Amino acid sequence: MSLARRCSRTPCGRPAVQTLTFVYADSTAVLGPLATYAEPHAYDLCATHGERLSAPRGWEVLRLATDLGDKGPSGDDLLALADAVREAARPAPIERTAPQRETGHETARRGHLRVLSPE
Repeated sequence: MSLARRCSRTPCGRPAVQTLTFVYADSTAVLGPLATYAEPHAYDLCATHGERLSAPRGWEVLRLATDLGDKGPSGDDLLALADAVREAARPAPIERTAPQRETGHETARRGHLRVLSPE
């Protein structure tokens, strides 16, 4: 199962690069960069369908600047990922506390257990 979002157009299987939303009060369709997460009232579009987008008569299409080039992970992204993996693999420090001072005297032993009398 791929985690990449796909174009919302039914026959299209290309990866989404832009998100289309509508502002009904202003009769405006807004096509911008791919949203951080999928919204139920927004449509993710591939580059081809984003370029061919047209709006109904009387509506305006607002195209926000997007970089449609295929950007893979940068060197900084890979270093950040490697640092996160190293941090997650590092064992948690063990917190050591000083033993408490005993207040009673040992009166009996049963195996590894001791019976103390209060003082």
